Amino acid sequence: MLSTSGVLISVCDNPGQCPICGGPWHVQKTVPHHGKTIDHGQFEVRETVHVCAARCRHDSGALITRRAISLAHHIIPGRAVGYDVMVSVGLQRFLHHHQREEIRIELLHEYGIPLSSGEISNLAKLFLSYMRDLHYKYAEQLRSVLADDGGWPLHIDATCEDGRGTLLMALTGWRRWVLGAWKVPTERSDVILPCLHELVRMFGAPCGVMRDLGRAITLAVNSLLIELDLDIPVLACHLHFLQDIGTDLLKPAHGELYSLFRHWKIHPKLCTLSRDLGRKIGCEIEKAREEVKAWQQQGNADYSIPQGRAGIGTVRALTQWILDYRADSTGEDFPFDRPYLDFYDRCITAHRAVNVFLSRQPKDPKVSRTLKRLQHVLNPVLSDVPFYQLVRRLRARVKLFDELRDTLRLFPKTSSGRKNLSGKDTLTPEQTARELCDIREQLEQLVTSFKNRRPKRGPAQDIRNAIDLILRHIEDHGDYLWGHVISLTMEKGGGIRLMERTNNLPEGFFKGIKHDERRRSGRKLLTQDFENLPAEAALVYNLNCQDYVAIVCGSLDRLPEAFAELDLEKRQGNLDNKSQTNCSSLSSLPWTETASLPSADRRLIRTEQMQRRILAASKSRRAYS
Repeated sequence: MLSTSGVLISVCDNPGQCPICGGPWHVQKTVPHHGKTIDHGQFEVRETVHVCAARCRHDSGALITRRAISLAHHIIPGRAVGYDVMVSVGLQRFLHHHQREEIRIELLHEYGIPLSSGEISNLAKLFLSYMRDLHYKYAEQLRSVLADDGGWPLHIDATCEDGRGTLLMALTGWRRWVLGAWKVPTERSDVILPCLHELVRMFGAPCGVMRDLGRAITLAVNSLLIELDLDIPVLACHLHFLQDIGTDLLKPAHGELYSLFRHWKIHPKLCTLSRDLGRKIGCEIEKAREEVKAWQQQGNADYSIPQGRAGIGTVRALTQWILDYRADSTGEDFPFDRPYLDFYDRCITAHRAVNVFLSRQPKDPKVSRTLKRLQHVLNPVLSDVPFYQLVRRLRARVKLFDELRDTLRLFPKTSSGRKNLSGKDTLTPEQTARELCDIREQLEQLVTSFKNRRPKRGPAQDIRNAIDLILRHIEDHGDYLWGHVISLTMEKGGGIRLMERTNNLPEGFFKGIKHDERRRSGRKLLTQDFENLPAEAALVYNLNCQDYVAIVCGSLDRLPEAFAELDLEKRQGNLDNKSQTNCSSLSSLPWTETASLPSADRRLIRTEQMQRRILAASKSRRAYS
């Protein structure tokens, strides 16, 4: 490629016959081009354009001409780069999440194609535009495949970063395809409903809906069913249901516990103690660690603490063990993890251990003083009021919450992936359906048990309030917790298929997008990145699904060819004066701006003219009248 860079190529395709009169063609002109493609490198081309000898015209009034189809299949109209270059840039940016400079260097070194960083950005945006048009061009084929599956369950959710750049997304539950993605000003029902209408128009009505407990999406989905007179199951995510109960049930008491630790400055004092002991040991820290390791390997019958450096290192290790309370968490976040309850447990356990060590009366006075200092830091945690009473109330609520979680059988992740309902190996749909019925029966039994255990009077007011809170949530959302079994018609082979119990599909998708963007940008906070990320970037993830790729382009190698066909069809439609279908309607629906300070308005109000007009008005004489 490098050796042929700049070579002049003449392209003169045989135009055939005029489609109107069937007559011959004349050469109208020759057009010089500069081209850059991955297949051919850089080249100069002279294209011959033919015109009908009889001067026939299209319905639009334009003369019937024929450009070189062989060139149109490689070069993007109005640009010097080829479709394959644009596809390479788009895949590297949105599927492999490389930075612009990485993409630029790879194109230059691997293919000899020089592009600026600005061109990389423009091609990446252009790739998303083509990807959107290709997605909606094959909407009917995608719809047919989904219908052959017996329908498609809709998973819908929205996310943002730091309150900005809200992305609404709709996925299929069984195929894992992204059917639609929209950048919306805020998560409101009047904004979400038009998106759902367009989704149904393009891909048909879903066989069920899985949503979270958000008010906006709930109202939008209910309105859609009423307007379209649809009778399909609308399910609430079991995980969101459990999280909502856990947050309302545990957050007040857990927040009070955090406030107590903060009031007594337990955590900062432990950190200070650990740092002081580290400085006291000094450069002999490695020897101290070896001595602590040797002390750990001693028998349990000896409750004494070593002397000297080893004793100081042991107290330091005990302090650090308390500070490492988050190691007891499962990584599922609150309310499934209660970190300050774990912190309390470690403080109590460590305080008891310190009492035992001090009861053996350490011979080294420095070790004894260090132990007493740690004991003094932990003493407030042992107070009956307010720590113990608060923790006892929190544990009672945790017990109720864990009972509900065990009944719903929502288990944590394992190293090999997520378990099914019972935590066993994969079950058949019929077995899973029976297990769902069993979970429903157990939940009804638990509700009866809660009602029977609910104290009617007396001092157990907190337990009474906790049970009432759980029962109220179950009453509000109980009708949306069941209906996961979808019966297939005999035309579709009969049998059943199951919808997911949770909305983890879009939740995991959003988590993956943010992880990929952080890896690309190196930034933890993605406010600006997510606000500038086009909604069509979500559609690119469909290229990871082989069944989707097979429908829209056959294979990823043929994606440039599929994009070229889009342009040829669009150009022919313009010449024939045919109205083009607004394929982009799903991503550009009109709506009222509901965000308080969107990026467009920030650019408007931060201008020097805005500042000048406000200052001029505020300093005028009328401002003081």
